[in-house]
Amino acid sequence: MILAIDAGTTGVTALVVDLSGKIIQRGYSEFPQHYPQLGWVEHDLDEIWQATVSSVAKLDLKNITAIGITNQRETVGVWDQKNLKPLCPAIVWQDRRTAKILEELDATSSVQQLTGLPLDPYFSASKLRWIAKNNPDVWAQVKSGSAVIGTIDTFLIAKLTGGKVHATDASNASRTQLFDIHQGSYSEELLDLFEIPKTALAEVVDSSGLVGTTEDFFNLNVPIAGVAGDQQAALFGQAQFMVGGAKCTYGTGAFILQNTGDQAIVLDNGLITTIAWQLNGKLTYANEGSVFVSGAAVQWLRDELKIIETSAEIEELALTVSDSGGVVFVPALTGLGAPYWIPDARGTVFGLTRGTKRGHLARATLDALAFQVRDVFDAMSETGVKLTSLRVDGGASANNLLMQIQADLLQIPIERPAQVESTALGAAYLAGLGTGLWSTEDLEAISTVENRFEPKERLEAQYRRWQKAVSATIDFAG
Repeated sequence: MILAIDAGTTGVTALVVDLSGKIIQRGYSEFPQHYPQLGWVEHDLDEIWQATVSSVAKLDLKNITAIGITNQRETVGVWDQKNLKPLCPAIVWQDRRTAKILEELDATSSVQQLTGLPLDPYFSASKLRWIAKNNPDVWAQVKSGSAVIGTIDTFLIAKLTGGKVHATDASNASRTQLFDIHQGSYSEELLDLFEIPKTALAEVVDSSGLVGTTEDFFNLNVPIAGVAGDQQAALFGQAQFMVGGAKCTYGTGAFILQNTGDQAIVLDNGLITTIAWQLNGKLTYANEGSVFVSGAAVQWLRDELKIIETSAEIEELALTVSDSGGVVFVPALTGLGAPYWIPDARGTVFGLTRGTKRGHLARATLDALAFQVRDVFDAMSETGVKLTSLRVDGGASANNLLMQIQADLLQIPIERPAQVESTALGAAYLAGLGTGLWSTEDLEAISTVENRFEPKERLEAQYRRWQKAVSATIDFAG
């Protein structure tokens, strides 16, 4: 059995996975979110650790032979090197406090070319610079070597190994904005730009293979053998090992990754270039697009407009009409993400008439989720990497109507696996691969597809109407 630990943004999921790739047991524990000021989001690393312990405690661990870790990315913290005590709150990927710091940087366009990432508060480097400027006592410990810095995977590895290992994998390192994704190492230029001491950073290791061994953790003495950021882990968990392989996770937002093989294709088109994983020292890359609002739009219909009582009801309601009746919903409820990156955009609804019904708005919402994914894949097509099929996971992937709309919009098959917890499964797969339990061929064989949605019609006219609505939404934002 393999133990997979998925330390997400709001809670920690722990799974026990057997050699057939089947999930045998599941434990989950939430941890608090802290919002000290408008636009600030913080986590307490100790609370994340307690949630990890609590979720694992719900499982039978007697046959565990390896551990895999996956985690929310970009969130970064500082802790004492010896006793592992957090020295300040961890700054979460959602946090926007560092926008002014980035404006003050004497930065050049080389940042995106080196890292594949635009200068944005989303990534870890500006968060560390903020800590340095606003917590000088903490930063003095970082500079002296008594404190270290790292992402959530690094903190969990330290806790699991009793502080003996300070490591991260290449996929997580690539999200710090301190890592040269072409060279596969920290960039001296970027370390100087953000004023980060390299000695405090975690050692970068393979995503699969021995990272360390657990100590005093539920009496386990087993290897940590798989580590990856959550979206990269989901791509691996969907067994998208081939160039062009892609996945979309329909969660609160939608996260789309496409495998580009050994090519780091950096384009200024609203997408991110990232390291997907590192195996045996060899890097595999992916292009990524993040949609801010996906399942959150359905939650808005449920919680604020109250036109449905449960999220699952939206499919039945949308099927009461043959189409959206000309209604177009642009769900920019928290701005527009990839490929537009318009943070000030706000949600809009076009095409209302006296005859517009609840079903039309429900159908327009599902259309919007699929339109946003089409936007990202249209941008991805500029890489020249062909998309032949799309694997899906996340809560909204259970919606058959949405999956059919997506297949029609992309004109490719949509494949939904039997097990949609791809993020944690990816961590388990990396750990099993790293301990010799599986080969990549084995993983392809056990990653079975339960449902396949073939394109039935073309929706180009509807998509052109969507594009006009997005343009009007952006104009309205000023």
